[in-house]
Amino acid sequence: MLKTLFAIALRHLLGRRKQTLTTIFGVAISTMVLITTNSLTRGLLDSFIETIVNVAPHITVKGEKMRPMPVNILEGESRSGMAFVENNIQKQEPDEVRNYRQILSVFSLPQYNKHVLAASPYVTSQVMAVKGSRNQSLTLKGVLIDREDAISGIRKKMLAGKIAMFEKTANALLVGRTVAKDMNLKLNDDVIIIPVSGKSRQCKVAGIFFTGVNAVDNSVLVSLKLGQIIGGLAANKVSGIALKVDTPLDNAALARDLEKVTGYRCMTWQEENASILSLFARIGYIVFSLVAFVGVVSGFGVANILVTTVFEKSRDIAIMKSLGFSALQLISMFVFEGFMVGLAGALVGGVLAIGSINLFASLPVESSQGPITQTGFSMSYNPVYFFLVIGVTVIISTLAAILPSARAAKLEPVSVLRDSSL
Repeated sequence: MLKTLFAIALRHLLGRRKQTLTTIFGVAISTMVLITTNSLTRGLLDSFIETIVNVAPHITVKGEKMRPMPVNILEGESRSGMAFVENNIQKQEPDEVRNYRQILSVFSLPQYNKHVLAASPYVTSQVMAVKGSRNQSLTLKGVLIDREDAISGIRKKMLAGKIAMFEKTANALLVGRTVAKDMNLKLNDDVIIIPVSGKSRQCKVAGIFFTGVNAVDNSVLVSLKLGQIIGGLAANKVSGIALKVDTPLDNAALARDLEKVTGYRCMTWQEENASILSLFARIGYIVFSLVAFVGVVSGFGVANILVTTVFEKSRDIAIMKSLGFSALQLISMFVFEGFMVGLAGALVGGVLAIGSINLFASLPVESSQGPITQTGFSMSYNPVYFFLVIGVTVIISTLAAILPSARAAKLEPVSVLRDSSL
């Protein structure tokens, strides 16, 4: 019987080919747009996470102490004592990690060395870079280049120059591509670095790098010693320590443990980029809402063709009921029609989506997608999203057939056959 119902449903659809093809085309276009949109948003998120994990530190030991000096220094000494502070004006000290070499030795302990793959102390400061008539405020970062390479892979990201030149040249700079473009810098150019306090220094461009992370590409690197001099820090002090760990996607517990051991705040890359990740989450909710909305619109298209079929085939339906077809069998027949239209449109849309995704991914256009810069659009080819959108489309199209099928099941054969207008 199911085979007979399927054959009749197919004949109904083929009998109205133009309307059927139009409905299938509408479902296909909506499916293609949804899959492509979802691929773009998920691809951007995946690309961002991959770039951050490969370039940025997984955990950063900040110069913020977790156990600050208590405000009431008499607390705990005598409960009857009282402390008053009047006009307490203190010099705001910059955040710094003191005796950083001792902290580095902690990461070499057996309980941590298998989790902490690399550690790189750094010093950051805001400076003014001047070349001729051009000047720009930027972030200067002092690093130990070998340790920095273990974190960001800077050696493989050089567009011009070599790390060896940076190591041999006094007052050498590694310049991010964004800075190089803005200031028209080339290899061996002289740049004057003017710190917030202290004397200016003439430095030489020893290399230009590109990581894809906009914040990093808008900065310059110098040796750790030079960074400490420019930042006004002693030799045993740094701004922070960047860490690369074995589980970058599950690093919260390790960060909290390191906070207790070092006494300094340890921030994960997820905490550093919380606002961006939150934005991606909101975009994801919007995309899924769009999936539901467009799916409902596609369902209306399917329901429309079935309503028309019920109206035009009322006499045929009445005859089928007279021949013994039950209401459930008639409902099943129209549900078959909705399922076939939805499945055909969704599959065609899936094929079109593969083409549109490949088209966007192959476009030779450099796009600054939020915090990262890449050539071409970052597209996700995860089959889960294909099956999800196609599945939702087919389900909605099938459910949309219930109302017309229920109307067909309620037709009275005698009344229909008596009505000469049908």
